[in-house]
Amino acid sequence: MELEKVEVLKTFRALIQEHQLETLKTQANDLEPYFLADIIEGLEPRTQSLVFRLLSKDHALEVFEYIEVETQQALIQSFTDAEALNVFKSLEPDDRAALMDELPAKVAKYLIQSLSKKEKDLTTLVMGYASGSAGNMMTPKYLSFKKGISVAEALEKIRKNAKDMETIYHLYVTNSTRQITGYLDLKDILTSNPESLIDELMQEPIYASVDDDAVDVARLMQDSDLVAMPIVDKDTRLVGVFTVDDAMDVLSDEAIETALTSSGLVEFSSREEDRSKVLTTGKLSAILRVRIPFLLITLFGTMFAGTVIAGFEETLASVTALAFFIPVVMAMGGNVGSQSSTIFTRALALGQIDTRRFLKQWRKEVFVGFSMGVILGLIAASVVYLWQADLELTLIIATSIFLSITLATALGFMIPFILMKLGVDQAAGAIPFITTIQDILGLLVYFLLALWWL
Repeated sequence: MELEKVEVLKTFRALIQEHQLETLKTQANDLEPYFLADIIEGLEPRTQSLVFRLLSKDHALEVFEYIEVETQQALIQSFTDAEALNVFKSLEPDDRAALMDELPAKVAKYLIQSLSKKEKDLTTLVMGYASGSAGNMMTPKYLSFKKGISVAEALEKIRKNAKDMETIYHLYVTNSTRQITGYLDLKDILTSNPESLIDELMQEPIYASVDDDAVDVARLMQDSDLVAMPIVDKDTRLVGVFTVDDAMDVLSDEAIETALTSSGLVEFSSREEDRSKVLTTGKLSAILRVRIPFLLITLFGTMFAGTVIAGFEETLASVTALAFFIPVVMAMGGNVGSQSSTIFTRALALGQIDTRRFLKQWRKEVFVGFSMGVILGLIAASVVYLWQADLELTLIIATSIFLSITLATALGFMIPFILMKLGVDQAAGAIPFITTIQDILGLLVYFLLALWWL
C-alpha cells in the first residue's frame, strides 16, 4: 500500500508539473476517498488545494472527511467562500468542532454563522466541551425512543431519520426527561415481531459522561464490543453518541503517543514544533533573535580560521599548491558535518535514535565517517598525484581529507545532541557550530601536516 501511494504521488506531481490537469482530474476521481485523502496529505501545501478542486462535489466531500484536521484547516483557508461553506455544511457537528479548533477567529465565526439554527446549535454544543473529552468528539445526532412503543413504530422512525444519522447500529431508550434507560441493537429490531414492544428488547445501558477522557471511552467501547457509546450529561440525559470511527482514531493516536513518549520524543516534538513555528511564521525580530547569534559564531569563527591561514603564511609561500586545496579540505569537512547533523535530527524526530544509547550510535557514525574518509581520501590522492605529481603533497591532502571527514561525522552527531541537551535550538545552531569548528580544526590539521611533512 505504501509503495502504491509513493507511485501515485510521483504521478500526481508529474501531471501537475506538466499541467495535464484533465488527466489528473480523471485519476484523482477514480481513487477511493480514504486513499486519495492520504495522497492529498502527502502533497505540497500549494498543490493540495489544486487537486481537491479537481474532484467532483460528492467525491470531494467524502475525501475531506478522511483528511487530517491540520490539512482540512489549510484547505478551508485556501477555498473561496462558496467552496468553504459547501464543505463545512456537509460535515458532521463533531467534525466541524475539530476543524474549528485552530481556524482564525474571523474564519470560524463566518463559517458558524452560515449554518442553519439547528446545525449551529449542534455544532456549538460539541464545541462547548473540553478538547479531548468525549463531549468534544461525540456526534449530537442520534436516534432515541420512548418506552412503550412497538417495534413497527420504531422501524418507521428509523426509516424516516436514518439518512441524517451518523450511526444507527445502536438505538437508545429515554424517559420523559431524556435520561437514558436502555439501548437496542438494530439487528434485534429488524428480526423481532413488529407488534412487540421495544421494552422487551431493551438492554441495560452502558454509557459515558461528556467530561470523560475520549481515550477512556474508546477503551470502554473496545471492552464492551460496542460500535457506539451513548454520552450523557451530569443529569444522565442523553446528549450524543461516541462512534467507532472516533474510537479507532483516538486509540491509534494514543498508541503512537505512547510509543513516542517511551522514546522521549513527545516533548522533543512539541518543542521543535514551537521553534519551527517561530522560525517560519514568527515576527522578523523573533526570527533574528534566534538566527543572528549562531551566524555571529560563524562570522567570528571564519575570521579566526583566516588567522590560522595567516599563521602558516611561510608554509603557503614555500608550497603554493597548498592554497589550491584549502577549499577542498574545508568543503569536505563542512558538507559531511552538515550531512551527519541532518541525519541525526531526522532520525531523532522519527524515533530511530535512542538518546540513552547515544554513544553506541555515535561510535557507529564515527566509523561510517572513518570509512568515507578512507574512500574519499584515496580518490583525492589519485587526483592530486595526477595533477601535481608530488607524493608528499598527495599524502598531505589525502590524510587531511581522511581526518577532516572522520572528525566532521563525529561533530555532526555530537553537536546537535549537546545542543538538544542544553535546550538550545539545534535547527538554527547545529550547522553554524559544526562548520565553524570543522573549518578551524580542518585547517589546523591541514597546515600542521604540511609543516611536518614539508
